[in-house]
Amino acid sequence: MSAHTLVIVNPASGSGTAGRRIPELERLLAAHVVDFSLVRTQGPGHAEQLAREGALAGARRIAIAGGDGTVSEALSGLLPLALAQPPELGLLPLGSGRDFARGLGLGNDLAASVQRLARGRLRTVDAGRVVCCGPDGTERIRHFLNITSFGVSGESTLWVQQRGRRGRRGRASYLQSGVVGLLRYRSPQVAIAIDGRPAHRGRLMLAAVANGRYFGGGMHVAPHAQIDDGLFDVVIVDGMTKLQALACFSQLLRGRHLRRPDVRVLRGRQVEIEADAPIWLEADGEPLGTPPARLSLLPRALTLCGL
Repeated sequence: MSAHTLVIVNPASGSGTAGRRIPELERLLAAHVVDFSLVRTQGPGHAEQLAREGALAGARRIAIAGGDGTVSEALSGLLPLALAQPPELGLLPLGSGRDFARGLGLGNDLAASVQRLARGRLRTVDAGRVVCCGPDGTERIRHFLNITSFGVSGESTLWVQQRGRRGRRGRASYLQSGVVGLLRYRSPQVAIAIDGRPAHRGRLMLAAVANGRYFGGGMHVAPHAQIDDGLFDVVIVDGMTKLQALACFSQLLRGRHLRRPDVRVLRGRQVEIEADAPIWLEADGEPLGTPPARLSLLPRALTLCGL
């Protein structure tokens, strides 16, 4: 297999920051990575195609320069391939939230990220697969590395997508979308089963099926999740008033919500979701679709490089 490193850049990540930093990224790669090529995504779903084509062409490593959503797209191109030696996945976090990288203790320094990629430290980790009903009514399949959630968080990401990601950047934009999502959300009746056992039935504010620890631009939703333990941490927040939800979200930022009686954490490998009204799921910050949905943990699904 070639020692080649394919770098996939999403120029739109980080409200366009990734695109503006491509010249800097190319200089850093030229200084530290022996054999690489860089390609830019052209729109939603393109990272999935580029990752699949790169893997089939024999790339030893595929590095994603973008956000968690771009990584999720790339996974959906890589994991269905039955390759004897699948490529390693490198992370060059350039998105707005960088939640998965935050959970690994990785900073946002681009030079340090490229140097870690060149050193090539490896870790085999789990991933997730979600099957749900897409916006057009057909089955939709997506893979994720960090977190899939639904409830207020799904409504928030849908609003961000609908407005074309315009407006403020950074933590303020996530707080804004969270408040708007809360105001729009109608808290339907939801049924959740974990490994075939009923886990929740009733009104729901939020649920996160977590491989990683953070989502929503730094909310510490699953403080005890491990990316290589073979289990999801499923964080369930029961139905509550909007005022109670605002208090809960402030605790989420610091990982203190687990003390609340209306918050539970369960663990398992299969999660099934049904709802009596449409409720949006999001995976790694991208809206996907609605229940019925099934999430499956894929143990030791891929090898990360550059940690």
